[in-house]
Amino acid sequence: MRHIKYYIIISCLLLNATAAVAQTLSLDAVLTTVKTNNPQLKMYDADIQSMDAAAKGARSWMAPQVNTGLFMTPYNTKMWKGDEMNPGMGAYMIGVTQMIPNASRLKADSNYMNAMSSVEVENKNYTVNQLNALAKTNYYQWIVLDKKIKIANENLLLLEYMIKSMEIRYQYNMDKLPTYYKAKSQYSALESMVVMLKNEISQKKITLNTLMARDKNTVFEIDPDFTLKEYNFMKLDTVSLSENRSDVRAIEKTIVLNQLKIDIEKAKLLPEFGVKYDHMFAFGNRPQQFSLMGMITIPMPWSSKMNKANINSFKLKNESLDWQKQMILNEATGMISGMQAELSNLKKQYEIADKSIIPALRRNYDTSIIAWQNNTGDLFVVLDAWEALNMAQIEKLDKLQAILSTQVEIEKQLETK
Repeated sequence: MRHIKYYIIISCLLLNATAAVAQTLSLDAVLTTVKTNNPQLKMYDADIQSMDAAAKGARSWMAPQVNTGLFMTPYNTKMWKGDEMNPGMGAYMIGVTQMIPNASRLKADSNYMNAMSSVEVENKNYTVNQLNALAKTNYYQWIVLDKKIKIANENLLLLEYMIKSMEIRYQYNMDKLPTYYKAKSQYSALESMVVMLKNEISQKKITLNTLMARDKNTVFEIDPDFTLKEYNFMKLDTVSLSENRSDVRAIEKTIVLNQLKIDIEKAKLLPEFGVKYDHMFAFGNRPQQFSLMGMITIPMPWSSKMNKANINSFKLKNESLDWQKQMILNEATGMISGMQAELSNLKKQYEIADKSIIPALRRNYDTSIIAWQNNTGDLFVVLDAWEALNMAQIEKLDKLQAILSTQVEIEKQLETK
């Protein structure tokens, strides 16, 4: 029985360990889940499928018209029947009319309806890019917040050591109370900052769960690894940028759609044909009769004004869309160039803080605390050195956050994963 209990306990521990591993999500895993589960993207999928389903009926004809009734029948019913003097008058007629659409019009309608979903595909890709940027921003912010909490906890240990040392030294009149209370206040302020940082992490977790369409309280961890990327903008131009950006491709697809609408309006100016067949069941002794006629619609100047106006309207819309495309590309190239310079400066500042400022402040802190321990320095100097080191470490992580945010924005503009 005791062995069974041990097996159960070991199994539970293994399951918990497995669950803990499974709850660590990499950035790629988050982005994949967002693309798969986000309701906004599923809405686009349904719209695209709806348009593709509607396009299957693009080449359908108009329904035939069926008519029936009395044809050239006198009101006097006695005259319906035939006799020796009169073969009878009137007939009962059944007729059908079928319009035959112009082949060019069917082709134009089919081309337009089959191309409609192409714009929604690009709109979906644009939304995917926006959601990816939002997910990456929150993911990277979580990474930096974790680093800030780690630094804060390390600094709390340093403060705790100083406070305990002061409590002992004060008993021997080796330290002053104002210094002690200053250290206590800094300890409480740092504890408050840790609480605030943990709350921010909770908000990031809720945001990522929302983007992944999961339970908002689902607990998971993130991969702390990240890469500071280098971007080569030497070959950046509007042509290559327009090939990558889905919002620009959506505009180009809309221009194509408008051109297809122009083709439809032009096809409406072509004649269409129809066939009308009537069969008469004659009354009395008269023979049965039929009528077979062909029909044609002839576009006239007064009937084609709307079609010509629509053609001109779509041409002007395409001109507006072309200018919109140029505006987007112009703004994007300007933003990317500005962010390139900003990213370069942020990296330099981050490197200076990491290799020069923080090591110097750490040596300053180590020197001051050794002097204090040897009774040759003042604790106020130690606290100032600790505060400077703590602020420099936080500012370094703020620079890191700015670098990662700039990377996300550049990738958002370039539309790269």
